[in-house]
Amino acid sequence: MKRRVKKKWIKKAVRRPGALSKQLNIPILENIPITLLREIVAAKAGQTIRNPTMKGKRVIRVTRLLERMAIMAINLKSIKRMEKKKSKRIKR
Repeated sequence: MKRRVKKKWIKKAVRRPGALSKQLNIPILENIPITLLREIVAAKAGQTIRNPTMKGKRVIRVTRLLERMAIMAINLKSIKRMEKKKSKRIKR
């Protein structure tokens, strides 16, 4: 039995582009630090965390939605890194 692969699933998954940056008070054009994303994912919903980086808000209240957006951002960053590695291999 073959699995059907949905095309353009990322476009549907990212409902509101820039929402995570806006909530963290980081400009949209700047990258969100991976350490901050990991800190958000590690915390439970309802907790208040301190931002380990110098970008954005100092104190952040973690909600379930914020946690989900951070997980998605980490996954998208890892996909981007994998694509860069593939393109480097092809060029060689």
